[in-house]
This record gives sequence, structure tokens and C-alpha cells, in this order.
Amino acid sequence: MSVRTLPLLFLNLGGEMLYVLDQRLRAQNIPGDKARKVLNDIISTMFNRKFMEELFKPQELYSKKALRTVYDRLAHASIMRLNQASMDKLYDLMTMAFKYQVLLCPRPKDVLLVTFNHLDAIKGFIQDSPTILHQVDETFRQLTEIYGALSAGEFQLIRQTLLIFFQDLHIRVSTFLKDKVQNSNGRFVLPVSGPVPWGTEVPGLIRMFNNKGEEVKKIEFKHGGNYVPAAKEGSFELYGDRVLKLGTNMYSVNRPVETHMSGASKNLDSKTQENISPNPLAKEELNFLARLIGGMEIKKPSGPEPGFRLNLFTTDEEEEHAAVSRPEELSYEVINIQATEDQQRKEELARIMGEFEIPEQPRQSASKGDDLLAMMDEL
Repeated sequence: MSVRTLPLLFLNLGGEMLYVLDQRLRAQNIPGDKARKVLNDIISTMFNRKFMEELFKPQELYSKKALRTVYDRLAHASIMRLNQASMDKLYDLMTMAFKYQVLLCPRPKDVLLVTFNHLDAIKGFIQDSPTILHQVDETFRQLTEIYGALSAGEFQLIRQTLLIFFQDLHIRVSTFLKDKVQNSNGRFVLPVSGPVPWGTEVPGLIRMFNNKGEEVKKIEFKHGGNYVPAAKEGSFELYGDRVLKLGTNMYSVNRPVETHMSGASKNLDSKTQENISPNPLAKEELNFLARLIGGMEIKKPSGPEPGFRLNLFTTDEEEEHAAVSRPEELSYEVINIQATEDQQRKEELARIMGEFEIPEQPRQSASKGDDLLAMMDEL
């Protein structure tokens, strides 16, 4: 397991979250100023300096439920509100999109290009906010400094750690199904065509060498695919052509995106239910959550501006049905951490979590389109 995986996981999942929220805000006709405020507040919180300092410390990955709690707080860092079902759907879309990108990375190091694609798109959301833009550029600098010198083997370990994290998630996404990159069982289809990884040759030739390192024989074989050489390597600079399209916004074309549990996901085995049985790292996970959430500076809504709900489903009925039909083992509502009693840590975490509590805004008798549950049914 790589201790350098968490920042890449967090930033890429966060990028996918912003893609979905941006698409739903536009689809539900949320006024431009409100939509910009939501994205600006979330991005500002996401790239907060103290938060990034905690994130970039070498550390093991923790449970899906612990990370889900962080994203729940992040999604509610502004005036927008999502109910449980919409938040579940949002997290499903985030995780499956990034899993697909990790699987299709031509070489392990390209996961860094995927991250840069997300950061490039995020900068597009905040191009009129120089202060927040500086926060994102500072994170880019940290990524370049820490990951730029890693070897291919270290990137392979990072990729393997990410795949282990995602290995039991097989949620079907309508966009992937329509594009035929995902099967009906929720597993992705790996292509046998297109550019090969940068620095490698198109398959189809075996070279044999003697003990002096001289080439003595060539054998050609049929590889069954339709591969071509890579035109050029993607840029790892602050500005440049990433070449790789993985990690760009797949919601830029407005279309509904649905998620469905596959049969394999509904019948998860015991190892998947990671938080039902005691976790030997539970106390460390609690400390991690306290530090990570403590690094977030959640801004409470100021002034009379009311919050609004965003709905990730087409109708309220669909959202209610999703809430009751979701398998219990996939619910992220409660983090069940079995840890030895630590009163001081308990009080500290309770204090931090209490700071996140934002009073419910009084509902106004406005139309649903204005409500933002009319906004993604409270994304």
C-alpha cells in the first residue's frame, strides 16, 4: 500500500463531484450567481491551505465511509443542501468515474495527468476568483514537487492501492452503459485499440537477443487489437496539453446520469462490509478524520440568503425510492467505528463536527425549480 495515494484519490474524487454538481446546477436552472457561489465555496474549502497540509502528509488510505464523511461535509460547505439519497448517488458517480479513469490509464504515472485534468477544469470554474485560483495553483505546485520525482514503480504501487480501494464497487452508470464501456454487471470494458502508453511500441513483434545483447531474431504475431503509437507525452507543467482525456468533464454535454446497483454489489461478501466488524485501525481512522475535517474551514451562511436543495434524481419519488431501496451495507449515513474509549479525542471530534452543523434555512413557498430540490433533489 502506498502512503502517497490519498491526495490523488481526494483531488480526483473532488473533481468528479464538482463536475456532477455543475451539471445539476445547470440542468435545474439555478441562477448563475447562486451556482457560482456554491462552486466557489466548495472549491475554496477543498483547497484550504490547512486542509491540504493534512492531506499531503504520508498516510494510509482509510475506509470508504470515512472518506465519504469528508465529501459530505465538503458538498455542504455552501448554501446548497443534498439529502441522503442524492448524496449517495453523487458519491457513487464520483467513485465509479474515477475507478474507470484509473483502470484505463495507459501507464501508472498517467494518474497524475488525470489529476491535472481535474485541476484544469476546476480552475475553469473559478477563473473570476483569483484568490481561490491561487489556492488551486499552490496545490498543483505541491503535486509537482511530491510526485514529479517518483519512479515508475512507486506510481505502480499508487495505482494498485487505488484499484484495491475500488475493487468491490460495481455500480452501473447509465452514461458508461450507453457508451458501452461498462457491462451490465457493473464491470468496465478494457479497450484493445487506440494509442499505446508513451515510450512503448505497438505490440506484434518479439525480439530475441544473444548473450552479448545483440538482436538475433524477430518474430511477428497477431495481437488482435488496433493499436497505434502515442503521438506525444502529456504535459506535467502548470499549463499544457495533457493529451490524455481521462479526467475531463464527461457531463459537459447535458444528459441525465443514473446509477444502479449490480447484482454483485447487492450481495457483497463479508470483506466488503468493512465497518460492520471491528477495524484494528479504527482509532487511527478516528484521529485521521478529526485532523482532516478539522483542517476544513466551513463557512456558515451569512446574511439572509436562503439555502436550496439540489436533487440528483429526476423526481422526488425517484429519490425517495432510492433512499429505501439502497442496500444497507452500502449506506454511508453512519460511520461505525469500534475504538477504545478516548474521551479527549471524542470531545475534540464532537466539537469539530459541531462546527459543521448549519441550521436549516426556513423553506419558502417558492416553486420547486427555485428550491433546488428543485436542484437535484437536494444533491
